[in-house]
Amino acid sequence: MIILAVDDEKAALEALTGEIKIAEPGAEVYGFRKAVDALSFLDNASCSVVFLDISMRGTSGIELARQMKLKKPDINIIFATGYSEYTGEAIQLRCSGYLMKPVTAEMIREELDNLRYPIRREGKKRVRFCTFGNFEVYVDDKPVNFRYKKTKEMLAYLVDRCGALCSNGEIMAALWPDDTHASYLRSMKKDLADTMKELNCQEILLQQWGKIGIATECVDCDFYAWREGDVQAINSYRGEYMSQYGWSEFTNGYLNKKRKNVKTDLSEEIPD
Repeated sequence: MIILAVDDEKAALEALTGEIKIAEPGAEVYGFRKAVDALSFLDNASCSVVFLDISMRGTSGIELARQMKLKKPDINIIFATGYSEYTGEAIQLRCSGYLMKPVTAEMIREELDNLRYPIRREGKKRVRFCTFGNFEVYVDDKPVNFRYKKTKEMLAYLVDRCGALCSNGEIMAALWPDDTHASYLRSMKKDLADTMKELNCQEILLQQWGKIGIATECVDCDFYAWREGDVQAINSYRGEYMSQYGWSEFTNGYLNKKRKNVKTDLSEEIPD
């Protein structure tokens, strides 16, 4: 795991990086006193957790967090600050945590165990789906773009169906409840297949005549990890699931119901 720490005060940065190393001994920890250096690092390295001071000379920690989110939407921002009045802005940024200085290894460990966007440490796969919050898809930690906007929504629906083969009629009913777009759907399926082939990830798609699905064993997904009882995934669900799509409310309701009863078997199949 790669963890960044940003604080413009030398002593504070050394103390923070030291506590991070105690909390997560196996992590690669990089400290920066300048925002521009931290941003440049994100351009060339895969990083999932950043500890940020808020009151810094030049770019504030809040503004730096915004810029980091633009580069990597699912990055876990944890503010480490001496000021409590910025919690509202931190919530708006969907940060993972907010720690008041002095920060200890115990506090850091607690945050790492409850990250908003969980990190799959073992068996990492090239394709990763993030479903808690908005739906996003990454290959080698880079966001994937499709020719058609609806292609991404179709992929989200397939992810939601957890490996089930979905017919053209089922997909159209979900994406266009009041209409049918058979020709558009064919273009979207080709767009999805072509994009995955170009990225050399075509193995994630299951296809039969008129049906398509996701090979769940070939991808990492927070929702799938949640179903398997992964503690980080369970803690990362905050009441939002594929928020940009109306058809996702059924699954979100199921997740919320299970969230209220932590003793429920989280590997139970979602009812059709």
